Amino acid sequence: MQRLGSSDGIAPPSQSSKGLLTATSSTDTGASTAQSSRERFDMDSRVYRVYKRRFLGLGQLVLLNIIVSWDWLSFAPISTTAAEFFDVSESSVNWLSTGFLFAFVAIAPLVIWTLDKGGPRLSILASSALVLLGNWIRYAGTRASPPRFGVVMFGQILIGLSQPFVLAAPTRYSNLWFSDQGRVSATAIASLANPLGGALGQLVSPLWATNKSQIPNMILYTSILSTIATLPAPFIPASPPSPPSSLAAAEKLDIRQALSVLPKNTTFWLILIPFAIYVGFFNATSSLLNQILSPYAFSETDAGLAGALLILIGLVSAAIISPIIDRTKKYILTIKILVPLIATSYLALTFMPATRTVAGPWTVCAILGATSFALLPCTLEYAALATHPVSPEITATVLWAMGQLLGGVFIVIMNALRGRWAGEPEGTMIRALIFQAVIAWTGVPFVIWLGRGKLKAGTEIQKDIPKLEIEYNRLGLDPLDNSWSCEAAPGA
Repeated sequence: MQRLGSSDGIAPPSQSSKGLLTATSSTDTGASTAQSSRERFDMDSRVYRVYKRRFLGLGQLVLLNIIVSWDWLSFAPISTTAAEFFDVSESSVNWLSTGFLFAFVAIAPLVIWTLDKGGPRLSILASSALVLLGNWIRYAGTRASPPRFGVVMFGQILIGLSQPFVLAAPTRYSNLWFSDQGRVSATAIASLANPLGGALGQLVSPLWATNKSQIPNMILYTSILSTIATLPAPFIPASPPSPPSSLAAAEKLDIRQALSVLPKNTTFWLILIPFAIYVGFFNATSSLLNQILSPYAFSETDAGLAGALLILIGLVSAAIISPIIDRTKKYILTIKILVPLIATSYLALTFMPATRTVAGPWTVCAILGATSFALLPCTLEYAALATHPVSPEITATVLWAMGQLLGGVFIVIMNALRGRWAGEPEGTMIRALIFQAVIAWTGVPFVIWLGRGKLKAGTEIQKDIPKLEIEYNRLGLDPLDNSWSCEAAPGA
């Protein structure tokens, strides 16, 4: 495998691949297949480079993911104040978050096409345009007299349409620009910028809008920041002059082929279901945290700080764990450790509001953030490897779309479960928290099956996809078919 060199450095291809590259079969069919594979993956004649300019696009993805998520949670931590400002119920304010999440699902097919045909640069430009338009429409709605909630909702949905263009792009971008030793970290930096923006929204909104008259200025400030964040977009390079790794150089399936192959990959389903559940509940908890805590005499500032801890501690955790995963490639082990911890955190959160002290909710939010954020880039990168040669943006978009869809559904369900519970205050969401804990635990069995028996094709087998594909073809095996036993596969 190539090493990550300094800027514009060249790393030689793996010498260990020579034996496989010269492998032949005793049959004409096997020889023809091996020859075809050698033409596609001639690793001995290819060199791989990484370029300094890769950080320009990574930085732009970071900026856009921050501002998009900040916009999403602009009103969530001040839901009571926002309801007074727009003269609507808190349930209506929740639809600013719910509509944002559903917008992701609506535009997901276009996002897949954009990333597949135009690459990350076109996706970044599309997101920038929608972010600009949506933010200034929201500002116009808050400045109207009386404030126009419908106009603000329209602007919020436009920003929601912009999110998948940059949230689904990190795996595609890291595959296009970064080496094997840098992909997980690059994916983590760009993907985790999204919840960082949510943390800023949770923290800053209660400070900028201490009363309802300050809400228009709060939206003005975020609109200005959004404009600044989109300025570098036209200057982002489209692709590197040469690939950074053998995985980037390998041919990918087209969209139609990928969508026909992906549902047949059992490992993909074992990743998709828990990923969607935990992303959905993270989104729901972030959106409803103020309403979860407020019946127990917590202030909007207390709830905002809990949301900020949820995300900021998570970022620190991901910054520590992602480079370790980059070096060790222990994807399955990491997933199996973190998922039960996440489910346990949701169970513990059920009991925290009733403590009526900030220590309990803040501690559980910190643990939940640390485990969730460490899991996110690991799962995205493992999913890209486990579904190769499906292009990574297709896998990532499907994963994120399902997570956002469940996030919107969970918000609606949890809001409907709000109500009196024996011995609890008016407006308690204890039933919603119980629902959340129960469903969170249903995701645990799926990850237990990862890497077991016929599904052992994971970390070891995916280390060098092109090299192994040659050997699979020589032996007449299909690397996308989970029906064969990995114990018999080369390198298993």
